[in-house]
Amino acid sequence: MAGSSTVLSDDSTLSFLDRKLYRLERFFALIAGIFAFGLMVLAVVSVTGRNGFNEPLPGYVDWIETFMPLIAILGVSYVQRDGGHIRMDIVVGQLKGRVLWAVEFITTIGILILILALVWGSWAHFDRSFDMSRPMWSRDSTIDIGLPLWPAKLVVPVAFAVMSVRLVLQIWGYGRAFIRGDETPAAVPLVQSVAEQAAAEAEHIQGRD
Repeated sequence: MAGSSTVLSDDSTLSFLDRKLYRLERFFALIAGIFAFGLMVLAVVSVTGRNGFNEPLPGYVDWIETFMPLIAILGVSYVQRDGGHIRMDIVVGQLKGRVLWAVEFITTIGILILILALVWGSWAHFDRSFDMSRPMWSRDSTIDIGLPLWPAKLVVPVAFAVMSVRLVLQIWGYGRAFIRGDETPAAVPLVQSVAEQAAAEAEHIQGRD
């Protein structure tokens, strides 16, 4: 399952690139949050229109279809950076030192291979939808109000491309930690114990006072 993680920084090139990429990832996560909020607003408008005026929002399902990739995919790299994806922490948490970094290195390479395949496949899916010679540059659209689908399809390879860069940085970080025998390497998510989680939450709350 997903646990609580922390990412450390130092003055290395790896850490510098990690922080730069994290800015982009946070921006993407912000966009995903804005569109999630927008979807809730559309739901309120549609329900209010249907119950109050017998006139639901036209193309409500079409808008959901268009918004969903931004909400579901755009923040995937942000979560990967902070170690928030579902994983077997009950197993990985028992490993220490070079054994841990070797396992993380190998599994992250496996994830990268999968993500690169998804980038290739999702780009091909977008390419089949996009056509400069067609109205709204689209070969396909939603059923009800005819929204072009290529912008939503483009989100997926873009988000996965950013995820690929994040995985390359993490592979670099785990490989460096394995070679040097670091206990707390920078630019990779470090799983926190229950006590560390509690201390971090207490510090976070105190910082709001």
